[in-house]
Amino acid sequence: MHQSRFVPVLIFIGILLLVDIYSFQAVRLLSSSFSVFWKRFSYFLFWGLSASSILVIGIATMSKWQEWPSGLKTYLFATLFILFFTKLIISIFLLTDDSLRGVRWVAQTISPSKTNEGISRLKFISQAGLIVSGLFLFNFVYGMVKTGFNYRVYRIKLKLANLPDAFIGKKIIQISDLHTGSFVSTSPIERAIKMVNEEKADIIFFTGDLVNDRYDEALPFKKCLSSIHAPLGVYSILGNHDYGDYYQWESVEAKKQNLDKLKALHKEFGWKLLLNEHIRIGAPGNDIALIGIENWGALHGFAKYGDLEKAYAGSEDAQLKLLLSHDPSHWDAQVNTNYKDIAATFAGHTHGFQFGFEIPGIKWSPAQWLYKQWAGLYENGNQKLYVNRGLGFLFYPGRVGIAPEITVFELEKA
Repeated sequence: MHQSRFVPVLIFIGILLLVDIYSFQAVRLLSSSFSVFWKRFSYFLFWGLSASSILVIGIATMSKWQEWPSGLKTYLFATLFILFFTKLIISIFLLTDDSLRGVRWVAQTISPSKTNEGISRLKFISQAGLIVSGLFLFNFVYGMVKTGFNYRVYRIKLKLANLPDAFIGKKIIQISDLHTGSFVSTSPIERAIKMVNEEKADIIFFTGDLVNDRYDEALPFKKCLSSIHAPLGVYSILGNHDYGDYYQWESVEAKKQNLDKLKALHKEFGWKLLLNEHIRIGAPGNDIALIGIENWGALHGFAKYGDLEKAYAGSEDAQLKLLLSHDPSHWDAQVNTNYKDIAATFAGHTHGFQFGFEIPGIKWSPAQWLYKQWAGLYENGNQKLYVNRGLGFLFYPGRVGIAPEITVFELEKA
């Protein structure tokens, strides 16, 4: 293994150890009243989990972890993430405590008290840290068991100015970001697809990321995904994960073959995969142009395989133009500036970060730190963008506060 690959891993392990050492202070303080047995047990459990985390990271670095069984890989790394995050929360509380102790020490230095007692750590802050981290731990576990599979139907009345009369009242369903490689069972996706089919949509869109890396991740789902049907067609595009860019391939040819097989799968499902192209639906002069491009991301690190100019060419005279583009950053970067006659764009990609909250009038997620448009409907003049929250998950096999989504659009004339 190339030496440069060890550097970020060693840095991460160093951060992990610092967080462990710091958060352990809360465990030691709160276990001070325990019996010798339980005190030793709590210490052993804490450092045992810490050592196990470092061991797993080391083994993953030295091996091809991407080829591990999907269930083991998904839930093992999720457990590491949850443990690290909860200890990080405790560390933040302890840092607050240490800051307060520093202020108290400065104050005592300036104006010494009559007693010479040391400045003790505030026990209630440690307790608060453990309570808050416990709440996060509960929500993360609940998100893996329940929320990640609690599929929600979002119903949107989509008002479009140039909607052909023949399409008024038509129903479009959008699903996105299945990430089939993250699932250990086919039953959740089968249930979601059953919900899709029960809506009896006229058109169905799939806006990318069928897999995490390899085409064979989708093979167990072939039967249920092939059952998706709509009278006017099922149309799909590729997402950034579909290209296999995040996998260590043996050769360039192996990567290309994987992508070719993934494209063939869309056809086997009965989906029309749009690769920088468009298709016309409806009678001439009263039709819709469905434009689909390959992945195009404006943020650094995301490849630009998409060619909107090529896909758009020939659709100029269509009464209405709808665009399928996986990454919502594409909307501001190209669509709003150069293609103002594209009425609506359908995207995914963000997953709503799989973490946040949505209550009437308030919507928040860390996704908004990276993406201006990250979930739901957005408008700019006569142009609209809808960002689907995704059906699947990645890295963390669950969701906290952001439900997996099936979007049902009813087309109306503005």
